[in-house]
Amino acid sequence: MGPVYFWGSGMWIFPIIMLIITLIFVFLIFGRGGFRPPWWYDSDRYHNHDINRETPLEVLRRRYANGEITKEQFEQMKRDILS
Repeated sequence: MGPVYFWGSGMWIFPIIMLIITLIFVFLIFGRGGFRPPWWYDSDRYHNHDINRETPLEVLRRRYANGEITKEQFEQMKRDILS
């Protein structure tokens, strides 16, 4: 058997299948906007946003401290938040 039988007997499909699998693998690793695997990207996305979040009461206190709302508005909004 020589190279003629490789292409003639249907064995040409295996290199094409391996090429497709390799391209899918490369896309899954590098095709999502970075050089990190998808499972690293997903875990970073969920953990980074919760660290810098302010609670509604902290936002209300900051707005009152900046003078954006009056004391009466602050007290009313605080009651609404806590109830």
